[in-house]
Amino acid sequence: MAGTAARYLYLARHGEALPDHSGLTENGRRQAVLLGERLRGVPLSVIHHSPLARAEQTARLVGEQLAGVPLRVEEAAGDYVPYVPRREELPADSADYLLDYVGKFADIDGGRGPALAQAALELFTGPVEGDEPRHELVVTHNFLIGWIVRAVQDAPAWRWLGLNHGNASLTVIRYAPGRPAGPLAWNDMRHLPEELRWTGFPPELRV
Repeated sequence: MAGTAARYLYLARHGEALPDHSGLTENGRRQAVLLGERLRGVPLSVIHHSPLARAEQTARLVGEQLAGVPLRVEEAAGDYVPYVPRREELPADSADYLLDYVGKFADIDGGRGPALAQAALELFTGPVEGDEPRHELVVTHNFLIGWIVRAVQDAPAWRWLGLNHGNASLTVIRYAPGRPAGPLAWNDMRHLPEELRWTGFPPELRV
């Protein structure tokens, strides 16, 4: 009987997008190529990606830097609100701000966000069947990365809020049998030159 092995989950936000989100800017394309070059030494088995153009283009450019890694579109890797908090869950001093922020995105997923978020956890997280470790890349969006990082830390469901990820930054999580899951890297931008870092962040969070 096959056992279980470690999953190494690589999470990357898409490259910098055009204002209408129809694809990538020139900077975004450069970011995607550099991310692919960064991952050349990783034995990736698959690149999952969101169906949205900015993530699909990022995944394709990453894949072009790698040898024979298949691309797989996944609805669960899309852009959606994974969890809508109730006021009583939130810190009193920031509840108004957080609820207003979530409200701005109320229509992006047609109310399917929580179901897609659960599907993402089932599809992308946890150890894998078999005897060999598996390395998988998910090219996705800021909200889903925050949701998965929140989950691996066993943080409250609302705590996906406030986790920001730069365009083409890399977060890596290990899910090993018999051990607590944990992040190995978070929002890593070292493959990007200075002028391509921190895009996707509001100005006050660029450090």
